Amino acid sequence: MKVGLLHPGEMGAAVGAVLVERGDEVLWRPAGRSAATARRAEEAGLQATEHFDDVQVILSICPPHAALDVARTLAGSRALVIDANAVSPATARAIGAVLGDNWVDGGIVGPPPRSSGTTRLYLSGTNAGAAAELFTGTPMEAIVVSGSPVAASALKMAYAAWTKGTAALLLAIRATAKASGIEEALLTEWARSQPELEVRAQNAAISAATKGWRWAGEMDEIAATFAETGLPVGFHEAAAAIFRRSPQLAEPSLDGVIDGLLAQQDDV
Repeated sequence: MKVGLLHPGEMGAAVGAVLVERGDEVLWRPAGRSAATARRAEEAGLQATEHFDDVQVILSICPPHAALDVARTLAGSRALVIDANAVSPATARAIGAVLGDNWVDGGIVGPPPRSSGTTRLYLSGTNAGAAAELFTGTPMEAIVVSGSPVAASALKMAYAAWTKGTAALLLAIRATAKASGIEEALLTEWARSQPELEVRAQNAAISAATKGWRWAGEMDEIAATFAETGLPVGFHEAAAAIFRRSPQLAEPSLDGVIDGLLAQQDDV
């Protein structure tokens, strides 16, 4: 199989690598991309090209805010396009309208797929079964979700609403406790009654300091998903604000993220 990949970030490069390992030819377009992206693509075994004219499948894996614009660059493609971005059902429908009959809605749950049993690619729509076959024999488990053509995006939004939304909540709680002078007392109580929260807060800080810029857009998409169902959107609008305010740190730490959040209090 000849596959086009847009764009080889951390997740995209890993997905491309599992297809290369299976024996597929995976192409990527280097125009306008960074040296870091080029390095990831090379390490994953991807081949640089200027066009995707002869590919059979195109995978779009990019930050949520860019998903619709990326889809527009693929309008008219004869390839099967798997849009595996963390977007709301409304955005997914807009992408489907751009891409037409060759579009498959997708949502990835889990870390970059480097070993079996860690990562799922949920797929929905008329061509979901054909898209799932692309990942047969790879560490990426492809699962077809029945129902709406955008069911995969809806599932991704519901899942990330908890995993990433609560990460932002933990950071906000720790920042509030520090600003209120009761951080040590809170940690003592957590150690007694919620011992898992300290580790979760540490992990949340690392993610916020390295991926917060991307997670903020995902929180916006989750808020839009809640709005479409008539539920309050404030949970994830606040989470987006936390991730946008999180400092990007070369050496991520919980204290560094908390201090960064508190330094921007006037921006609320």
